[in-house]
Amino acid sequence: MRPFDYERATSLHDASERMSDAAAIIAGGTNLLDLMKIQVMTPSRLVDISRLDGLDRIDDHDGGLRIGALVTNTALATDPRVRAGWPVLSRAILAGASAQIRNKATTGGNLLQRTRCPYFYDTAMACNKRAPGTGCSAQGGSGRMLALLGTSEDCLAAHPSDMAVALAVLGASVEITAPSGELRTLPVTQLYTLPGNRPDIETDLKQGEIITAVVLPAPRPGTAQTYRKVRDRASYAFALVSVAAVVLMDGDTIAEASLAFGGIAPRPWTDGSVNALLAGAEASDESFARAAAQLVPDSAPHPETEFKRPLLRRTLIATLREATGLAGRVDTARSL
Repeated sequence: MRPFDYERATSLHDASERMSDAAAIIAGGTNLLDLMKIQVMTPSRLVDISRLDGLDRIDDHDGGLRIGALVTNTALATDPRVRAGWPVLSRAILAGASAQIRNKATTGGNLLQRTRCPYFYDTAMACNKRAPGTGCSAQGGSGRMLALLGTSEDCLAAHPSDMAVALAVLGASVEITAPSGELRTLPVTQLYTLPGNRPDIETDLKQGEIITAVVLPAPRPGTAQTYRKVRDRASYAFALVSVAAVVLMDGDTIAEASLAFGGIAPRPWTDGSVNALLAGAEASDESFARAAAQLVPDSAPHPETEFKRPLLRRTLIATLREATGLAGRVDTARSL
């Protein structure tokens, strides 16, 4: 780890004033410190916001919730209001990391965690996300954890957050505070940028801006919510594919469906055409297969992510069976 200055911010304005290209915000530090140890990130200054007042609360807000950026993953996942009204969020958070990390990791930090692409973590390899213009060693390299959708020739990395996928399916927004004190909000799905030819630019955050809260809209009565994560081992592993679903049924018909996907793209992935295809459709394997065909690309951007195409298809169908109640009424053991 390279030497750095540590500074404790006294206010949001103070934190913004201390920010520069060579500085980094630290709160829980569960991802940042790991990256600093292996010199993937080398800030010359850490600005600690972990003791700022008011950012560690979950408050009722217009029928929904306002979740402070310093709320820990554990506190958010176990909050009775979240478990009752937005259970998909609780399930997604509990599917991520370990209990020890969830106790320390924050809401804002979870949203801004960096990719787990092995070439991003290896400073001996070319990585446009880590060092723009050096190339992408994932092209022609190992690709098991890479993305399936939204990639470019310059980057194949996938976003790692489980929580962000659940927030995307719930229509959550991110509250961002500028150095001037001005607030702006973005849907979670618009916080992230696709790699294009600048994979190093990962979010829409401007210089000195800080995520201060996440806002959840009011829960939808009568919806079924679920989160399904497929990974290499049962715990402490990032998703190969994950699906978050919020479904409203009208008898055997899907009245509304909202889906979001993780492990397959540089950001939490949503596809409005898939939601539209399901709305008004009968809850059946045939309807689910049509939705999967709409979502899954015809080919993978890397030969080693080809397995994610059928895996995504099967995971989506299994998730929809659970969310619509079909799993309890039909034989789910047959081939998908």
